[in-house]
Amino acid sequence: MVVDVTEWLLDSDPAIRWQVMRDLTDEPADVVAAERARVATEGWGARLLALQGADGQWGGGTYSPKWISTTYTLLLLRLLGLDPASTQARAAVERVREGVRWQRRSSGPYFAGETETCVNSMVVALGAYFGEHGPEQQRLREWLLGEQLDDGGWNCESPARSTRSSFNTTILALEGLLQVEQSAGVDPVIAAARTRGEEYLLERRLFRSLTTGAVVSPTWRLFSFPPQWHYDVLRGLEYFRAAGAPPDPRCGEAIDLVRERRRTDGRWPLQHTHRARTHFPMEDGDGKPSRWNTLRALRVLRWYEHGTVG
Repeated sequence: MVVDVTEWLLDSDPAIRWQVMRDLTDEPADVVAAERARVATEGWGARLLALQGADGQWGGGTYSPKWISTTYTLLLLRLLGLDPASTQARAAVERVREGVRWQRRSSGPYFAGETETCVNSMVVALGAYFGEHGPEQQRLREWLLGEQLDDGGWNCESPARSTRSSFNTTILALEGLLQVEQSAGVDPVIAAARTRGEEYLLERRLFRSLTTGAVVSPTWRLFSFPPQWHYDVLRGLEYFRAAGAPPDPRCGEAIDLVRERRRTDGRWPLQHTHRARTHFPMEDGDGKPSRWNTLRALRVLRWYEHGTVG
């Protein structure tokens, strides 16, 4: 079957359409902005916003139940590209700021973070994306920088249970710190920390053991959406693309894997859904063509092959 992949991508939710326009078809900025604005009022973005409770929470919890809690819903809204300056986003974040507190090892306000590195990396990313730059977020960012390990990465089990970094935690920390710089401007301290974290991934070719060269986890070669807290090769490449750095040849094997995953009709499948409760489906299931993975793979290849970032 012949598929016009671009048309297929555009025949979808505003959350996908505006990113296709920005990252693949190079539409004018005002056209992209107009389509992005629809995320708050139509489709998946509007549906998620409508599910927020009067207490500011989604799913009745701060971090759990997965994947419908406040944290994971905000992460999804960020992936959809909800404009943080929109009236709808500002109102939703205000409700979170005023009403949501942590339920586990901390009882503080949401944007002050918790005590675990993975969770706090998510909160750093969300705080920066949604315009939270006050003292609580500043302290949390400094705390995250202080959690970086000697090998350049991060691990939510350090130091009690491990002194070596984790791919899962490292990608979350890198995404959070990158979002800070994208939202608030370049910071030399954060930039240096990101460089060390990037080297951790690059030295391992994004999915191999540094000591043995073996693939660390077979599931990292399968592409998920949403990725939740999990690492995979496409997520790692998406980070480097978003960072706007020149393509590093050490990403080459990971890029080859992306090329291999492409179906004969030009699309990429959803391969490894992380099972838990969801608000509603956005894909047709594992093994089926995935608009999200196709968009992400195409823009990663565009970056790697041509140095182009939307």
